[in-house]
Amino acid sequence: MAYGCRSCLLGSLRVAAGWRRSYVKLASSSYAQGGREIEADEDEDFPVSSGISRPLSEILKQINKKVPDTLVKSRHENGFTSKYIPWHIVNRIMNLHAPEWSGEVRSITYSADAKSVSVVYRVTLYGTDAEIFRESIGTASVDDTSYGDPVQKAEAMAFRRACARFGLGLHLYHEDLS
Repeated sequence: MAYGCRSCLLGSLRVAAGWRRSYVKLASSSYAQGGREIEADEDEDFPVSSGISRPLSEILKQINKKVPDTLVKSRHENGFTSKYIPWHIVNRIMNLHAPEWSGEVRSITYSADAKSVSVVYRVTLYGTDAEIFRESIGTASVDDTSYGDPVQKAEAMAFRRACARFGLGLHLYHEDLS
């Protein structure tokens, strides 16, 4: 699946952002909810997560595709321009191509002089054949609030970098070399 045009991608991302569900018939006539038992029709359908859907090689192949330039943003700081994919777009791409992924903040550390904060973030991909994770770090100045809260900025940076270690948006790191 190619990313295609921006509106096509965003439309696909909106559809895929929700959990994939399959429906199964309820085997018994009652089930527990909030500590009490509820009677249910045997023909009633209840949503159940579909589980892991594809091998990691297929997931990684999709994640490694070039992200359209229309989804890439530029940031100008300290006389330098850097290109990046906003964290919410990275999140939607992950939901589209690796719907069973998970992410977690592993640590938040302030520097000894309390002038910067670093966040370590782990992204895990689950495939039918294995699961793998990548971690990365993001650091932000505590004084720099130009793009939001410093901890959130460091977390977003670490999340994007961890996803880049799987190949998502990795082409942005190598554009200046060509």
